[in-house]
Amino acid sequence: MSTRGGLLSASNRNMNKTLFLVVILISFSSGSMSQTTSAPKTVPTVKTSPTAEPGFSDLAAAAVHAHGGLKFTSMKSFVVRGSMDVTVSAQTIPASFAIIISGDRYVFELNNPFQPIKQIYDGNSTYSTGYELPPITSLGFPLLAKVGQAGYVVSAPANPKKRRGFRVTTPDGFYTEFFINEKTGQIKSYESSYDVNGRIVTTSVEIDELQVVEGVSVPTKYSQRFDLGQVTAYAAFKTKELTINTPLPDSTFALPK
Repeated sequence: MSTRGGLLSASNRNMNKTLFLVVILISFSSGSMSQTTSAPKTVPTVKTSPTAEPGFSDLAAAAVHAHGGLKFTSMKSFVVRGSMDVTVSAQTIPASFAIIISGDRYVFELNNPFQPIKQIYDGNSTYSTGYELPPITSLGFPLLAKVGQAGYVVSAPANPKKRRGFRVTTPDGFYTEFFINEKTGQIKSYESSYDVNGRIVTTSVEIDELQVVEGVSVPTKYSQRFDLGQVTAYAAFKTKELTINTPLPDSTFALPK
């Protein structure tokens, strides 16, 4: 009986470790609009150096316009709070997240049953509760706002004949492929692949709902798939609070002493 209990305990511990890893990876890949000037802690997976392709650059510029154009790329502040469910091997855990941004400063929180995560950047220094995140704006939906900036290359996606879209690659080599909703011109899905401490992660996002706030159209409900080698995980995000261009006091970004 004790042996069986030990085996069950070990199994539960392994599942908890897997779920915890997924939560950490989700914090790396979430579609939040976070910004950081810290050096990336991950090494991107890019097979070749892309070159700019005018046709796809035009498509990317049109997508930016569909999400608010200049209002989208020049937001003064962004605050989003919401809930998420992470599912691995039929086991689901609840979590919540919060993103607060003003210029280069930000607060990122991910609360879950295993290891709550918080990171603050006050414009000069970064505070993290054990895990320093890579530049979240280098992956996912936030990268769309970088289209047109120096060093950010727009090129064809891996399979341009399969889906209409484009790839955006950062100066550091991170990339995301965006795919277009033909009716609205907005982003309907995106995907990327990258290396986190030797583990290749492939992730894809399907946007279910968008909301327009202050002229900016951002995802408020979306599902994300993570392929972690032998494990596939799913996360469902739902925004509960979203504000844009709200004045934020300096105390919001104060580092704990």
